[in-house]
Amino acid sequence: MFRLQGSKVLAVEMTGDAVKAKNGSMVAYDGQMAFKKLSGGGEGLRGMVTRRLTGEQMTVMEVKGHGTCWFADRASEINLVGLQGDKLYVESSNLLATDAALRTGTTFTGLRGASQGNGLFTTTVEGHGQAAIMSDGPAVVLRVSPQYPLTVDPGAYIAHQGNLRQSFQSGVTFRTFLGEGGGEAFQIRFEGDGLVYVQPSERNTIAGDV
Repeated sequence: MFRLQGSKVLAVEMTGDAVKAKNGSMVAYDGQMAFKKLSGGGEGLRGMVTRRLTGEQMTVMEVKGHGTCWFADRASEINLVGLQGDKLYVESSNLLATDAALRTGTTFTGLRGASQGNGLFTTTVEGHGQAAIMSDGPAVVLRVSPQYPLTVDPGAYIAHQGNLRQSFQSGVTFRTFLGEGGGEAFQIRFEGDGLVYVQPSERNTIAGDV
């Protein structure tokens, strides 16, 4: 159902089914399509309330119909992630689309908050199906094993999946060496067994500071 057309456009083939996508990301379609704006990024009232509390601006639309729909967002690179009953944790600004079989929600990420500094929650996607996540430049998938924990700069983090423990630790960020840090810096540390998606270009954050 999901396929890439180039590296920056997602094509979704639909035969009466639906897809959820970032609002405003549809660039073209053929056939017959119906569009509906959804409130919040989570399921039901709880997801809507959580979004308001965390301040994460994630507006989602549902597209349903017969034909092909193309999605893109600010020329970002698109990466397809297949889920087989597992859960994907992704920054809300990096989630482009999910197929109808997947459930979206929110999860608590710790006292340091999400990597964008927008709140204490991040978006979850779970079930069986495909999700499309975006990155500024080609994403790199890094393996985490019990023997090799991984530390990531918050501006480069996109998503992770698998049996991973996520924690925030104070200390020197990579940008401190460039003279761009200030205040109390932090990093994201992953331990366990799973995958972490990072992008080669850091998003516009608060320079890793809280």
